Amino acid sequence: MLERKITEEFLEWKKEKNKPCLLVKGARQVGKTFIIEDFAKNNYKSYIYINFELMPEYKNIFNGNLDIKTLIMKLELAFPDISIIPNDTILFLDEIQACPNARVSLKSFALDGRIDVIASGSLLGLHYKEVRSYPVGYERTINMYPMDFEEFLWALGVKKDIIANLRDSFNKKIAVDDYINKQFSDYFKLYMIIGGMPRIVSDYIANNSMNLVMKNQKSIIDNYIYDIEKYAEKIDKPKIINTFYSIPIQLAKNNKKFSYVSILDNEINSGKRKYTSSLEWLKDAGIINMCYNLENPASPLVSNIRLDCFKLYLMDTGLLVSMYENAVQNEIINGNYNINSGAIVENVCAVEIKTRYDYLLYFEKKSKLEIDFILNINGVVTAIEVKSGNNKQAKSLNSIIDNYKTVERYIKLEYDTNIYIDEKNIEHYPLYMIMFI
Repeated sequence: MLERKITEEFLEWKKEKNKPCLLVKGARQVGKTFIIEDFAKNNYKSYIYINFELMPEYKNIFNGNLDIKTLIMKLELAFPDISIIPNDTILFLDEIQACPNARVSLKSFALDGRIDVIASGSLLGLHYKEVRSYPVGYERTINMYPMDFEEFLWALGVKKDIIANLRDSFNKKIAVDDYINKQFSDYFKLYMIIGGMPRIVSDYIANNSMNLVMKNQKSIIDNYIYDIEKYAEKIDKPKIINTFYSIPIQLAKNNKKFSYVSILDNEINSGKRKYTSSLEWLKDAGIINMCYNLENPASPLVSNIRLDCFKLYLMDTGLLVSMYENAVQNEIINGNYNINSGAIVENVCAVEIKTRYDYLLYFEKKSKLEIDFILNINGVVTAIEVKSGNNKQAKSLNSIIDNYKTVERYIKLEYDTNIYIDEKNIEHYPLYMIMFI
């Protein structure tokens, strides 16, 4: 079984008194159903499961009155073999976007408190107009992402105490043993190719087959296109699909800033008008991560965000690799991280950061200075530069050091290095240590 960090969040939630209902959001196939079911079965005496896409007949439970007395009676009638045990029963409402009234009912369950409720959905942002009354204050949203690198290591059987020792080296800025450093660098290469979609990781561990990995990745891509064709407005479908397929192309540019012209249009403003809704669709579906440019790398960072200037990353790097030609896998295994101008390395770092921070941010100034990521780490504005090739120069970091005193910490991630601090106080780490930032 694949261990996920989100289980700890579920366990902390279960301990709360007067708890809200949980709403778990995330793209399709990131493992929501599996991990919630595992939590429910292992921590409650009574468990009720409804998937509104696979079991549409149960939508009728949420028609009519939604007071708690009526809801409990309907559940008891619908599931006569399951006893509702107060304070030891959990109701899992899967694909809740297919039943807007179920979303409304969360307020009744939260106020009553006898039944814990977890809801999940993949396309929640696309159905918001159908919910007549949101249970504001009675639901708590948790975003679920593909497996991060540490979870991937757990799945491979890497012991947690070894990872803890690496984290200690990172925190103390002490070089790692060369053998261990190489092993984790090799694991990171594998992670970039396979990605963090749980079914793909499980199949790889069971079969050790890269061909199967690629087939599964392409199947997920096909399913995303199917979702677009099924759920998007007719007029938007081709624009969303074109935007989605443009992401590998956009990231392969030297300047990775998202360009509407790179999709189909010849005129920037026209492209912006046509494709803004497409970006929102992909974002709501959890398929993309948006990384916004900053007007100034100063705290508070959110007050400096430029919403009209951004980069797009795919939410899973393995899926991104599958959208390039098959030879890209061999390039990564052979240590060529600079393919497609470092697109894959940047994407995997963005994925790691997104699992721990609310915003993905970068800083670019007149195309001459670009810092891949800017983070506020425990109150310290930090510039992070990701190096995918043999070029060890850090022109942008040097410029930040010389010209932007609001930035206090400088980190450089490289594919072939160990931990050290140079004469300019730039901290150097191997790429895989993005999991500790």
